[in-house]
Amino acid sequence: MKTEILDGAPYQKLIIGGAANLQRNRKTVNDLNVFPIPDGDTGDNMFMTMDAGAAMLRGESGISLGEAAELAARGMLLGARGNSGVITSRIFAGISKGLEGTERATTAVLTRALERGVREAYEAVSVPVEGTILTVYRDAVRFAGSRINGDSDFNRYFDDFIEEMERSLERTPELLAVLREAGVVDSGGAGLLYIAEGMKAALSGKESGENIVDTPTQKRVDVNMFTEDSILEFGYCTEFLLRLQTSKIDVNAFDLDAFIEWLNANGDSVVAFRDGTIVKAHVHTKRPGDIFNYCQNFGEFLTTKVENMTLQHNEHTAPDRFAKAKKPKKPYGIVSVAAGRGIKTTLLEMGCDAVVDGGQSMNPSTEDFIKAFDTVNADTILVFPNNKNIILAANQAAELYKKAEVRVVPTRTVGEGYCAIAQLDTSSGDTEAIITELREIISGVVTGVVSRAVRDTEKDGVSVKKDDYIGFSGGKISVDDPDRVAAALTLADNLGAGDYDLLILVRGEAVPREETAALAKELGAKYPMSEVITIDGEQPVYDYIMILE
Repeated sequence: MKTEILDGAPYQKLIIGGAANLQRNRKTVNDLNVFPIPDGDTGDNMFMTMDAGAAMLRGESGISLGEAAELAARGMLLGARGNSGVITSRIFAGISKGLEGTERATTAVLTRALERGVREAYEAVSVPVEGTILTVYRDAVRFAGSRINGDSDFNRYFDDFIEEMERSLERTPELLAVLREAGVVDSGGAGLLYIAEGMKAALSGKESGENIVDTPTQKRVDVNMFTEDSILEFGYCTEFLLRLQTSKIDVNAFDLDAFIEWLNANGDSVVAFRDGTIVKAHVHTKRPGDIFNYCQNFGEFLTTKVENMTLQHNEHTAPDRFAKAKKPKKPYGIVSVAAGRGIKTTLLEMGCDAVVDGGQSMNPSTEDFIKAFDTVNADTILVFPNNKNIILAANQAAELYKKAEVRVVPTRTVGEGYCAIAQLDTSSGDTEAIITELREIISGVVTGVVSRAVRDTEKDGVSVKKDDYIGFSGGKISVDDPDRVAAALTLADNLGAGDYDLLILVRGEAVPREETAALAKELGAKYPMSEVITIDGEQPVYDYIMILE
């Protein structure tokens, strides 16, 4: 059956169907990473981004196309993770802007909205690279749009869209040498293809999206952590999306500041902001029922979530795990990103106000950053993402946050973040000068890592064998060795460790402490002019992180 007009209900199905199909194929997308180590998380990041949009639409009825697009885009904005996730969220933000105020659309109207998504996605990336998700999406939009005629319907439109997306995806290795060398296509583009295929299936009634299971965001709850003899110490982490209702209040006169003031009087760790007629809120309270009853005076809930924080506390979730008593407001605060109990503790001891849990195998979302910002009582918050795939989400969170000035220092590795924070001097009070000095510090830091290969490959002229240890820096592999210590020693040589005053060796969670101590001793003997320091990082993925300064 032909679909010639698209309104709110079919659009909801498209988003939910796209998320469901990506969920089933996210491992395939993860495995397309160009590096032979277990750091491929593009599929997970894109799925969590899409699912955040789908979650906003589930249960909605009677909404227009423009309203559905706006809800989906807002959910993706808050749930965006990693570069591909942020770009995906910007695509749908552009589509939402293109459909603003629209009840229903023809293929011509939709393609103009999709073109707006192209512009938004490219503008989100400071230096757009062709051969990525950007190219695949742009090519598909242009081709499908060029095929529209008087007989066009959405079924044919999606056929054309997916046909060109497949062709463009196959061309990505021609545009990016790193893909060609690894023998893979772009993972973000592949994720977008799965989304489009899920949308097409939903359009024809073959995909309902009702069976999304085993998502990366689902938590296993250990009920034994709170028994019949336990006392509620930490209260409940309470979150909700509230749709303001004209039947209850004058929506235009809704006072968000007064609303937040009430939440603060009845809880703490409050994060709340308004987007149109939707209020997103987070609060810690021992009486979530009181919170819900009060909020229902203003509207009705789209989603709610209540979690016993005793369980969260015992599971060491971040940033709650490192929560501290609120201190007087200060000029500058620090938020950093890290994975691994030891490295997170080290950063806190160095003066970080909050450490967001995340790294190579799991990128934090925009909302994770916003929650961390709210724990920092400072006029200006300096953010250290410590991973190139996290910088976009950090920037997006910085733009959304209004309670303080947020500046993102573009650290691409935990080594850069560590050295920048260690030498941070805010005494001048000149934020621009502080950022400039931090950039200079970063430019003098070299970070190398050792990790186990998960597949055979040929990269950077190095023949990599599965289960060997590879050493690399700046995305370039320089050594493959079946022995972890030998790989680390060769990597140190390749990085010119003897030319640096300081060599910091960070131990991964899979490495025995005795091995790290012996390696540090050998490095000290080999480079007597360099001071060798070890950190019990306990980080996943990377057996060793080597920081040279």
